[in-house]
Amino acid sequence: MTSVAQPPSSSIELTVIQVTVSDPRVRPLLRELGDEYSTRYGKDAHAELARYPDEEFTRPHGGVLLLVLERDEPVAGGAFRRYDATTAELKRIWTHSAHRRRGLARRVVAELEHEARARGYRRIYLTTGPRQPEARGLYLATGYTPLFDTSADPEAMGPLPFEKHLPAEART
Repeated sequence: MTSVAQPPSSSIELTVIQVTVSDPRVRPLLRELGDEYSTRYGKDAHAELARYPDEEFTRPHGGVLLLVLERDEPVAGGAFRRYDATTAELKRIWTHSAHRRRGLARRVVAELEHEARARGYRRIYLTTGPRQPEARGLYLATGYTPLFDTSADPEAMGPLPFEKHLPAEART
């Protein structure tokens, strides 16, 4: 029997922070993502996490890495990197295995969208693996447009691309 984490009580506050990849609080994100990818795809996926230089997820390079903390512990996170001058690419969307089914991934995506929009990006692009139906469902549920035939076998397509056009920030 598996246990499902309960939603946080209203007295528990979630904090969103921007960090660098070298921050020790990022280790659970990288470890769990690597293990998850390796389990689903049958190879050492830790190399995929090292595919992009860490600096691509910093402000000077057009990126960001966010963590959601509960009681100062990371429970979710995600990042984006500059894809092109007007597009941010979401990467490393993660919810700690003990904290799933609480809407944290939606919170991470919303925070990343807000940050991308504030930095002037007009579009978000991302890919997810064909063996990640929960990620596919997350992106469809949060308004992303699939750039692939949703009726086709995902295994035959490889990475599944999505996009979302961001509304302009309201002027005050």
